[in-house]
Amino acid sequence: MTRHHTARPNRIRKSFVTAAATTVIAAGLVAVVPATTASAATCSAVDVSFARGTGEAAGLGTVGRPFTSSLISSMPGRSVSTYAVDYAANTSQSSAGPGSIDLVNHVTSVAAACPSTVFVLGGYSQGATVIDNAIGLRTSSSGSGAVLPAAVAPRVKAVVVFGNPLGLQRQTIETASAPYGSRAKSFCNNGDPVCGGGYNFAAHLQYASNGSTTTGAQFAAAKIAG
Repeated sequence: MTRHHTARPNRIRKSFVTAAATTVIAAGLVAVVPATTASAATCSAVDVSFARGTGEAAGLGTVGRPFTSSLISSMPGRSVSTYAVDYAANTSQSSAGPGSIDLVNHVTSVAAACPSTVFVLGGYSQGATVIDNAIGLRTSSSGSGAVLPAAVAPRVKAVVVFGNPLGLQRQTIETASAPYGSRAKSFCNNGDPVCGGGYNFAAHLQYASNGSTTTGAQFAAAKIAG
């Protein structure tokens, strides 16, 4: 998991997590509390899970941090928890399958403990492949993994990915997934070799700085509100 830092909180309240810690933001309050179970009193309204890109340090990553920050800002008055998918993000691209297992375990456990919580899924680069796996889309590099149960699918309000390798198959989640396509938003910069087959690797590194994370967050917030 990761911590989302805002102004110093004036009081602390407990929250849930499925591994080590979680961050909950509601009415200006911030809490990061280790835990192992959830209760109705500590469940957030929205849970945002994000899978970082290849080679990035554990946490939400360079794209996940601004995305989740913008999403929280787009939903004032709602409690929001963030979860950093716990996976290797290795350079061999073989860790997306295990990443999807961690993501599915997190979402299903929170869904069972918190019946009113809704979910946003996000990923960048190999992290986008983690998301592909979790919603039932397989690519040549995705490996084995886990898929979210059909019963949980309606509670996933938005899926937002950046630099998704699925694009190399001339597909997007929007076009390839019947259950999730209408709730998905994919970003692929011109020239990005990871999602578009281009030759400008710098394009793959610009999602955090070119407005994509803000636009993606606004999309997710609108899906939640709608």
